[in-house]
Amino acid sequence: MLSDNLIYVLLIAGVGLAALAVNYVVTTREAHNKFRSDRLKWLRQQSEHTLNALAILKEVGCRADIVDKLNQHAMSLIEEISALAPDSDLMAEIARNKESTDRIQKRSQGLESDRAVRRAQIYLNYAEKLLLEMGNKGRLTPQLARSYQQELYWLNVSMVTEAHMTQAERLLKSGEKHGALAHYKHAKAVLVRATVPQQQKKPLQDRLQAEIDKLQPRRDYGAGALADSIDDYLGGQ
Repeated sequence: MLSDNLIYVLLIAGVGLAALAVNYVVTTREAHNKFRSDRLKWLRQQSEHTLNALAILKEVGCRADIVDKLNQHAMSLIEEISALAPDSDLMAEIARNKESTDRIQKRSQGLESDRAVRRAQIYLNYAEKLLLEMGNKGRLTPQLARSYQQELYWLNVSMVTEAHMTQAERLLKSGEKHGALAHYKHAKAVLVRATVPQQQKKPLQDRLQAEIDKLQPRRDYGAGALADSIDDYLGGQ
């Protein structure tokens, strides 16, 4: 009788242990699947943003070493997607996007619409933050990350300036001189506000001022006149 009770106890204990083991396996698998799902969602977002930023950098003629750093980052994201979901639709989609990005070349002219400029600014800002983050995580030296950030800041400024000049040239071809002049002056204001050394922005300023002078020649008010003083001040910023 005692031996029968012991057998029952052992059976019950065995069933309990089996249930705990099954529950552990199921719980662990669910946690793993959730982690995998959340990680893939994050990787999709990061890879899409990085590839979009990479495309913009190539379109506007960013320095090759900066493009290379972002390309390396994109590849690390894609490699992780491949490890987690090698045969998934996500992997196929990201691979297509990467191939498309690899084929992009520098634009021969500036961006031709306000929408394109805004989109480019968004991804240039994203690239700035990403490079600084890479510096904070030790993937770049802090000095190099800061140098890259400053380069992207100037690229942003010059891109907006060139875009206004491109739009002004298009308006001039259709005879809209006032609209063209407005774009040139907007571009000049962008350069004036840019916090970079004067030597860096002077070539672009000189090009821009030459176009403005064609449409609105400077008046000779005599030495010391307020108008010339303002022009000299703006030109020297």
